[in-house]
Amino acid sequence: MQNITLFDLDHTLLPLDSDYSWGEFTTQIGWTDPVQFKARNDEFFAQYKKGELKISEYVRFATQAIKDQGAAKSIAAHAEFMATVIQPAIKQAAIDLIAKHRAAGDQIIIVTATNEFVTRPIATALGIDELIAVQLEKDESLGGTGWITGEIKGVPSAVEGKVTRVQAWLAAKNLSWQDVHTTFYTDSINDIALLEKVNVPVATNPDARLKAVALERGWQILELFA
Repeated sequence: MQNITLFDLDHTLLPLDSDYSWGEFTTQIGWTDPVQFKARNDEFFAQYKKGELKISEYVRFATQAIKDQGAAKSIAAHAEFMATVIQPAIKQAAIDLIAKHRAAGDQIIIVTATNEFVTRPIATALGIDELIAVQLEKDESLGGTGWITGEIKGVPSAVEGKVTRVQAWLAAKNLSWQDVHTTFYTDSINDIALLEKVNVPVATNPDARLKAVALERGWQILELFA
């Protein structure tokens, strides 16, 4: 039986929220209004923490800057974001945890509700090839931009959508849940559906609500950055 280890990203493998941090970064480089963007970004972040985020609306907001700036500028800016924000935030504890599962022969996958533009380079920096993230629709029409439209492509990997997307990944490999032994690390109560689906749920740097559930159900609690 194949062992599969699933990792959430933000506040799980990273001690920050990459989507929120990217938004702050776009303000710092002058792409967004500092007052208006921060107020809206904070509002969405509060919704996320309460489990009330409307993800399609959020993704339109979060990707507006890169949609406006175009591919070349956006990719260059993200490289700077990686160097100045993400790389300094990658902790040895996270690297060691990934390495432990890799040494055991596990298939490692990041499953995140943050979009693929923000997270693909982060997954690469962590040495993880398999990424299940929110996919972004691109304008592939005749004469189109070839760049993102601000809309989500397919099922977003958020809340119950994480279960759907992992199940689709398994099906693409001609596997079912019964064929694999799964472990999932996450900090968020928003991921309760996938935590309940896997064989080994690990509440990692858990928020208050997830910690309470983990204690009640006897799930492992890991304070990775303590």
